[in-house]
Amino acid sequence: MKSLIGACVGAFCLAAPALAETPAAIVEDIQGKVDGIAFMDYVAPGKIIKLGPKASITLSYLKSCQRETISEGVVLVGAEQSTVQLGEVKREKVPCDTNAAKLSEREANQSAATTFRTMRSDAKGGPAKLPTLYGVSPLVQAKAGGTLVIERTDGKEPTISVPLKGDAMVGGKFYDFAKAGKTLTPGGSYLAILGAKRYTFQIDASATSSPTPIIGRLLRLE
Repeated sequence: MKSLIGACVGAFCLAAPALAETPAAIVEDIQGKVDGIAFMDYVAPGKIIKLGPKASITLSYLKSCQRETISEGVVLVGAEQSTVQLGEVKREKVPCDTNAAKLSEREANQSAATTFRTMRSDAKGGPAKLPTLYGVSPLVQAKAGGTLVIERTDGKEPTISVPLKGDAMVGGKFYDFAKAGKTLTPGGSYLAILGAKRYTFQIDASATSSPTPIIGRLLRLE
């Protein structure tokens, strides 16, 4: 078994592209022995993951919204899905908005004086669609140490203010509304305030409080 895995890793190494800085997927779950990878890590295209006996990993791809549960074998992370040898993979397409997952890349320099996305128009002259989350409890990626404020923009709702520090931060870089027992309203539009930065997003009208894949409620503000 080890020789087969070694051969597969060698083949992957020859075929894998150079590692990219932009992450392709996020690790949603790990079971068993998986070296070099932790829960909530980002992985880039070209990353090779070796799963030990009875080990499994769940990857959610930011671009394709593919959610993969992979058992044993060797995994080569791709741009939109993985290549798996000597193991089994189960894939499902989950509701997610790549605009929400990549919000930080487009709006990293947005200041308080910038016109909010809700006031912009799309190419056809209609209202621009806000980045959408498919769970009522966002998973927010943000730099630890500040204070995150969430305000409703299309109705009345108590403002949520949370300090991003200590045990409140999962892995030191994520604030999980579900873990904190906080929820937003299905169909609502919101403004996230982090220091001088402003980010707008909405909760899908069909979102519920039932467990939701991370990729469907991920809001990257860092």
